[in-house]
Amino acid sequence: MWARPWIWDTATKFARGRAYRRTAIIVAQGQKIELSSAHPLPPLILHPFTESAATAQVLESARASLSIMNDEGVPKKEKDALERQMIEGRFTEFRMLFYVGKDICRWLDQCVDTCGRDPELANLRLPGQSFARLLIEQTPDDVATKLRGWGVVEYARIFSRSIGIFTQFRLPPSPEMLQARYLRHYYRYADYAYTAWRDVDKGPELQYANFPFALFASGEYTRKLEEEWRES
Repeated sequence: MWARPWIWDTATKFARGRAYRRTAIIVAQGQKIELSSAHPLPPLILHPFTESAATAQVLESARASLSIMNDEGVPKKEKDALERQMIEGRFTEFRMLFYVGKDICRWLDQCVDTCGRDPELANLRLPGQSFARLLIEQTPDDVATKLRGWGVVEYARIFSRSIGIFTQFRLPPSPEMLQARYLRHYYRYADYAYTAWRDVDKGPELQYANFPFALFASGEYTRKLEEEWRES
Protein backbone atom coordinates (compact mmCIF):
# COMPACT_ATOMS: atom_id res chain seq x y z
CA MET A 1 0.00 0.00 0.00
CA TRP A 2 1.14 3.54 -0.71
CA ALA A 3 1.64 5.86 2.24
CA ARG A 4 -1.01 8.57 2.55
CA PRO A 5 0.24 11.42 4.75
CA TRP A 6 -2.98 13.46 4.71
CA ILE A 7 -3.69 16.68 6.55
CA TRP A 8 -7.07 16.19 8.19
CA ASP A 9 -9.70 18.89 8.38
CA THR A 10 -10.68 18.69 12.05
CA ALA A 11 -13.81 20.71 11.41
CA THR A 12 -15.28 17.80 9.44
CA LYS A 13 -14.54 14.97 11.85
CA PHE A 14 -17.39 12.77 12.89
CA ALA A 15 -17.87 12.13 16.59
CA ARG A 16 -15.31 9.80 18.20
CA GLY A 17 -13.07 10.08 15.13
CA ARG A 18 -14.90 7.44 13.08
CA ALA A 19 -14.61 9.21 9.72
CA TYR A 20 -12.77 12.10 8.12
CA ARG A 21 -12.79 14.14 4.95
CA ARG A 22 -9.54 14.45 2.99
CA THR A 23 -8.74 18.07 2.21
CA ALA A 24 -5.06 18.37 1.38
CA ILE A 25 -2.00 16.27 0.75
CA ILE A 26 1.62 16.61 1.76
CA VAL A 27 4.09 14.26 0.08
CA ALA A 28 7.82 13.78 0.24
CA GLN A 29 10.04 14.09 -2.80
CA GLY A 30 9.89 11.01 -5.01
CA GLN A 31 6.94 9.50 -3.11
CA LYS A 32 3.98 8.12 -5.02
CA ILE A 33 0.64 9.83 -4.55
CA GLU A 34 -2.82 8.35 -4.91
CA LEU A 35 -5.79 10.44 -5.92
CA SER A 36 -9.44 9.49 -6.18
CA SER A 37 -9.99 11.24 -9.52
CA ALA A 38 -8.27 12.06 -12.80
CA HIS A 39 -6.81 15.48 -13.54
CA PRO A 40 -6.18 15.71 -17.31
CA LEU A 41 -3.02 17.55 -18.32
CA PRO A 42 -2.61 19.80 -21.36
CA PRO A 43 -1.64 17.97 -24.57
CA LEU A 44 2.06 17.63 -25.34
CA ILE A 45 2.58 19.15 -28.78
CA LEU A 46 5.88 18.42 -30.53
CA HIS A 47 7.15 20.04 -33.69
CA PRO A 48 8.74 17.64 -36.21
CA PHE A 49 12.26 16.59 -35.29
CA THR A 50 12.83 13.78 -37.77
CA GLU A 51 12.85 15.83 -40.99
CA SER A 52 14.56 14.09 -43.89
CA ALA A 53 17.29 16.68 -44.53
CA ALA A 54 18.37 16.88 -40.89
CA THR A 55 18.16 13.11 -40.49
CA ALA A 56 20.37 12.61 -43.54
CA GLN A 57 22.97 14.98 -42.11
CA VAL A 58 22.92 13.15 -38.78
CA LEU A 59 23.42 9.82 -40.56
CA GLU A 60 26.35 11.24 -42.52
CA SER A 61 27.83 12.46 -39.25
CA ALA A 62 27.50 8.97 -37.76
CA ARG A 63 29.25 7.46 -40.77
CA ALA A 64 32.03 10.03 -40.48
CA SER A 65 32.45 9.25 -36.80
CA LEU A 66 32.73 5.52 -37.54
CA SER A 67 35.25 6.18 -40.30
CA ILE A 68 37.42 8.20 -37.91
CA MET A 69 37.32 5.45 -35.28
CA ASN A 70 37.84 2.51 -37.63
CA ASP A 71 40.41 3.78 -40.13
CA GLU A 72 43.67 4.52 -38.36
CA GLY A 73 45.51 5.03 -41.63
CA VAL A 74 43.22 7.80 -42.94
CA PRO A 75 45.24 10.72 -44.42
CA LYS A 76 45.17 13.87 -42.27
CA LYS A 77 43.30 15.94 -44.90
CA GLU A 78 40.58 13.31 -45.23
CA LYS A 79 40.43 12.86 -41.46
CA ASP A 80 39.96 16.62 -40.98
CA ALA A 81 37.10 16.58 -43.50
CA LEU A 82 35.46 13.67 -41.68
CA GLU A 83 35.89 15.51 -38.37
CA ARG A 84 34.15 18.61 -39.76
CA GLN A 85 31.35 16.44 -41.13
CA MET A 86 30.92 14.76 -37.76
CA ILE A 87 30.85 18.09 -35.87
CA GLU A 88 28.30 19.55 -38.32
CA GLY A 89 26.07 16.52 -37.78
CA ARG A 90 26.43 16.74 -34.02
CA PHE A 91 25.36 20.39 -34.16
CA THR A 92 22.31 19.37 -36.19
CA GLU A 93 21.42 16.82 -33.51
CA PHE A 94 22.04 19.42 -30.80
CA ARG A 95 19.80 21.96 -32.51
CA MET A 96 16.97 19.46 -33.03
CA LEU A 97 17.11 18.47 -29.37
CA PHE A 98 17.07 22.12 -28.31
CA TYR A 99 13.70 22.62 -30.01
CA VAL A 100 12.31 19.34 -28.67
CA GLY A 101 13.35 20.55 -25.22
CA LYS A 102 11.65 23.87 -25.84
CA ASP A 103 8.37 22.09 -26.64
CA ILE A 104 8.64 19.79 -23.63
CA CYS A 105 9.60 22.53 -21.17
CA ARG A 106 6.67 24.63 -22.42
CA TRP A 107 4.42 21.65 -21.69
CA LEU A 108 5.96 21.18 -18.24
CA ASP A 109 5.21 24.82 -17.41
CA GLN A 110 1.62 24.36 -18.64
CA CYS A 111 1.22 21.28 -16.42
CA VAL A 112 2.53 23.15 -13.37
CA ASP A 113 0.15 26.04 -14.07
CA THR A 114 -2.85 23.76 -14.70
CA CYS A 115 -2.35 21.76 -11.51
CA GLY A 116 -1.61 24.88 -9.52
CA ARG A 117 -5.10 26.14 -10.39
CA ASP A 118 -6.79 22.87 -9.41
CA PRO A 119 -8.20 23.14 -5.85
CA GLU A 120 -7.46 19.49 -5.14
CA LEU A 121 -3.84 19.76 -6.30
CA ALA A 122 -2.80 23.30 -5.38
CA ASN A 123 -1.37 22.30 -2.00
CA LEU A 124 0.88 19.71 -3.66
CA ARG A 125 2.81 22.42 -5.53
CA LEU A 126 3.84 19.90 -8.15
CA PRO A 127 7.11 20.86 -9.89
CA GLY A 128 7.94 20.37 -13.55
CA GLN A 129 10.23 17.51 -12.58
CA SER A 130 7.23 15.38 -11.54
CA PHE A 131 5.69 15.71 -15.00
CA ALA A 132 9.05 15.09 -16.69
CA ARG A 133 9.37 11.81 -14.80
CA LEU A 134 5.83 10.88 -15.82
CA LEU A 135 6.75 11.47 -19.46
CA ILE A 136 10.23 9.92 -19.43
CA GLU A 137 10.27 7.22 -16.76
CA GLN A 138 6.62 6.15 -16.91
CA THR A 139 5.78 6.83 -20.55
CA PRO A 140 2.13 5.86 -21.10
CA ASP A 141 1.62 3.00 -23.56
CA ASP A 142 -0.42 5.04 -26.02
CA VAL A 143 2.19 7.83 -26.04
CA ALA A 144 5.03 5.32 -26.51
CA THR A 145 3.14 3.62 -29.35
CA LYS A 146 2.63 6.92 -31.12
CA LEU A 147 6.30 7.86 -30.77
CA ARG A 148 7.39 4.51 -32.19
CA GLY A 149 4.97 5.09 -35.06
CA TRP A 150 6.90 8.28 -35.79
CA GLY A 151 10.11 6.27 -35.87
CA VAL A 152 11.24 7.51 -32.45
CA VAL A 153 12.47 4.49 -30.50
CA GLU A 154 14.81 5.88 -27.83
CA TYR A 155 12.32 8.58 -26.83
CA ALA A 156 13.23 8.57 -23.13
CA ARG A 157 16.85 9.42 -23.90
CA ILE A 158 15.84 12.00 -26.49
CA PHE A 159 13.42 13.73 -24.09
CA SER A 160 15.82 13.79 -21.13
CA ARG A 161 18.69 15.15 -23.23
CA SER A 162 16.45 17.74 -24.85
CA ILE A 163 15.45 19.05 -21.42
CA GLY A 164 19.09 19.06 -20.38
CA ILE A 165 20.04 21.15 -23.41
CA PHE A 166 17.14 23.58 -23.08
CA THR A 167 17.93 24.21 -19.41
CA GLN A 168 21.42 25.36 -20.47
CA PHE A 169 20.48 27.72 -23.32
CA ARG A 170 17.71 30.30 -23.68
CA LEU A 171 18.29 30.47 -27.45
CA PRO A 172 19.95 27.96 -29.79
CA PRO A 173 23.61 29.01 -30.04
CA SER A 174 25.35 29.23 -33.38
CA PRO A 175 28.05 26.65 -34.21
CA GLU A 176 30.72 29.32 -33.67
CA MET A 177 29.62 29.76 -30.04
CA LEU A 178 30.24 26.12 -29.12
CA GLN A 179 33.57 24.40 -28.69
CA ALA A 180 34.15 21.49 -31.04
CA ARG A 181 34.96 19.29 -28.04
CA TYR A 182 31.57 20.22 -26.55
CA LEU A 183 29.73 19.25 -29.73
CA ARG A 184 31.72 16.06 -30.03
CA HIS A 185 30.35 14.92 -26.66
CA TYR A 186 27.31 17.19 -26.24
CA TYR A 187 25.10 14.25 -25.22
CA ARG A 188 27.19 13.70 -22.08
CA TYR A 189 26.75 17.32 -21.06
CA ALA A 190 23.03 17.03 -21.80
CA ASP A 191 22.74 13.90 -19.62
CA TYR A 192 24.48 15.61 -16.70
CA ALA A 193 22.40 18.77 -17.12
CA TYR A 194 19.16 16.80 -17.07
CA THR A 195 20.19 14.85 -13.97
CA ALA A 196 21.12 18.08 -12.17
CA TRP A 197 17.81 19.71 -13.13
CA ARG A 198 15.80 16.62 -12.17
CA ASP A 199 17.42 16.38 -8.75
CA VAL A 200 16.88 20.04 -7.86
CA ASP A 201 13.23 19.28 -7.04
CA LYS A 202 12.21 15.69 -7.67
CA GLY A 203 8.64 16.18 -6.50
CA PRO A 204 6.19 13.32 -5.96
CA GLU A 205 5.84 10.44 -8.41
CA LEU A 206 2.68 10.80 -10.49
CA GLN A 207 0.47 8.09 -11.95
CA TYR A 208 -0.84 8.29 -15.51
CA ALA A 209 -4.28 7.16 -14.32
CA ASN A 210 -4.48 10.37 -12.28
CA PHE A 211 -2.73 12.62 -14.81
CA PRO A 212 -3.64 11.54 -18.35
CA PHE A 213 -2.39 13.49 -21.35
CA ALA A 214 -2.27 13.15 -25.13
CA LEU A 215 0.62 13.54 -27.56
CA PHE A 216 0.27 15.37 -30.87
CA ALA A 217 2.52 16.47 -33.68
CA SER A 218 2.10 20.20 -34.23
CA GLY A 219 0.47 19.77 -37.65
CA GLU A 220 -1.81 17.04 -36.33
CA TYR A 221 -2.99 19.25 -33.47
CA THR A 222 -3.62 22.17 -35.82
CA ARG A 223 -5.83 19.97 -38.00
CA LYS A 224 -7.67 18.74 -34.91
CA LEU A 225 -8.45 22.31 -33.85
CA GLU A 226 -9.59 23.22 -37.36
CA GLU A 227 -12.00 20.28 -37.39
CA GLU A 228 -13.38 21.23 -33.98
CA TRP A 229 -13.87 24.84 -35.11
CA ARG A 230 -15.72 23.71 -38.22
CA GLU A 231 -18.02 21.49 -36.16
CA SER A 232 -18.77 24.11 -33.51
